[in-house]
Amino acid sequence: MDIATWIGYTQELLPGLGRALQLTVVSLGLGFPMALVLALLVGSKIRAVRWSALVVVELGRGIPLLVLLFILYQGLPQVDIVPSAFEAAVFAFTWSTAGYATEIIRSALSSVPNGQLEASSSIGLSNSDRFRFVVVPQAARIAVPPLLGLAIIMFQLTSLAYVITYSEVMQAAYFLGTKTFNYLAVFLAAAAVYAAVTIPASALVTLIEKRLARHL
Repeated sequence: MDIATWIGYTQELLPGLGRALQLTVVSLGLGFPMALVLALLVGSKIRAVRWSALVVVELGRGIPLLVLLFILYQGLPQVDIVPSAFEAAVFAFTWSTAGYATEIIRSALSSVPNGQLEASSSIGLSNSDRFRFVVVPQAARIAVPPLLGLAIIMFQLTSLAYVITYSEVMQAAYFLGTKTFNYLAVFLAAAAVYAAVTIPASALVTLIEKRLARHL
């Protein structure tokens, strides 16, 4: 196979890349704020609130994403709830993202030294101001690199969405393979499309992590 044909395959997969990025951005945009709320609720002194949040987190972490996609897209119609492929994928990816991100955020929040919390109280900061100006900035420096790493993983996992007919890179590659019967070249093109995003993103995460480490 000549290089021009392979490049042509890659170009045919680019619309699927756009949809994979869309799914990633929407899911992260919903999942990360949800994770922050869940991290705070898990630390609640009210037992019912704490355990309810833990159930949501553990289900998000414990149910394989592929299974969750099937439950939402193929299972819910049996109870008269019929989400689109995009809606089912967003819900599944958001829940999974929130489940894993909650633990990252909760660990970062708990890593703030108690001495700094006591010092901020002694100068008269309210609980909300202490959280905004003392806890969040320090926790963010710890949480940002693993959250960005999680974002890359979730982008890679968008390849699973093809099983519910969401038209991302893998579904486009599969259809292109059935049309050309050149599966090796097509799936190598799909791999190149994913790598073109994940490799620079991983390098950026490493750079950010090094810069943030200087301030810890």
